[in-house]
Amino acid sequence: MRIRQDIADLLREGVPQQDIMRTLHVGHNAVSETRVALQLPAPVRGGRPLQPIETAFYARTEPVDDGHLRWTGHHANGVPRLGRQGKHPSAYQVGFQLHHRREPVGHAKPGCGWAQCVAPAHQEDRPMREQLRAQLVSIFGGAL
Repeated sequence: MRIRQDIADLLREGVPQQDIMRTLHVGHNAVSETRVALQLPAPVRGGRPLQPIETAFYARTEPVDDGHLRWTGHHANGVPRLGRQGKHPSAYQVGFQLHHRREPVGHAKPGCGWAQCVAPAHQEDRPMREQLRAQLVSIFGGAL
């Protein structure tokens, strides 16, 4: 079988089979046979490929003053949420994970003073807040 280079290139890039058929005006057999000849796995059914979480996160934000980010995506009970693979983590949690490369302990919340900020660098978890509180007590004394 002679392999069409344009079909092979699109398959290697991960372009969905339906898009290849529509773009190149070829039939199902041409794409399937090329896939088999290149020994590529069968197409995954069920929708679009999953975007990297960072891409999905930033696609739902807009910058505001002082480095803050406003969430433009979905909210549930007043909390910004990122729907992903049947789960809906808070945008604060996702931002925390993007910046700190770990799961937050307790709730992730903005520590910058703007309650709606989802900027990854502005997110804090419980140990970070407790450490800051202890530092303020040691500097200013008394219970805060």
